[in-house]
Amino acid sequence: MPPIQIVPLTASPDTIAALSEILVETVAHGGSVSFMHPMPLQAAEAFWHDSLRAAARGERIVLGAFDGDHLIGTVTLLLNLPPNQPHRAEIAKMMTRLSHRHRGVATALLRAAERIALERGRWLLVLDTAQDEGAAGLYERLGFQLTGVIPDYALKPHGGLTGTLIYWKRLNERATA
Repeated sequence: MPPIQIVPLTASPDTIAALSEILVETVAHGGSVSFMHPMPLQAAEAFWHDSLRAAARGERIVLGAFDGDHLIGTVTLLLNLPPNQPHRAEIAKMMTRLSHRHRGVATALLRAAERIALERGRWLLVLDTAQDEGAAGLYERLGFQLTGVIPDYALKPHGGLTGTLIYWKRLNERATA
């Protein structure tokens, strides 16, 4: 596979269509990203319209991974946090097309999100992932530390409850106050 290009995304009909396809595919294959199967394409489009509007306001950064002209993955860096948390950001909506999984796409997306977080003065990242079939192994390989498990946190896309794993990562050795 040629080098993956990671770029911040802005709203356009093509971008929203590609992001929506990834979201629907992820949910259909059991990805726990806050939605239930079957996910209507219109619901995915509405989600990405809202998300990219928030990005335009500077509240988040939506990154896209490209293989040539094809959007193959995405992750969101949430920046709009309370005033007492200017040093941290949250990782959300990590998704990779089924056709491109286990090829380093998610790793490249997370590394880019970490770099941007540091550029924005955000040196502590947090995230959560489903206990069942989540990406815990990926996050742990990339240095995220498990804080704990909340049982029965959410419904899986095809039904049934799953817990969530809460992770954090300090991006530098900055002393805590």
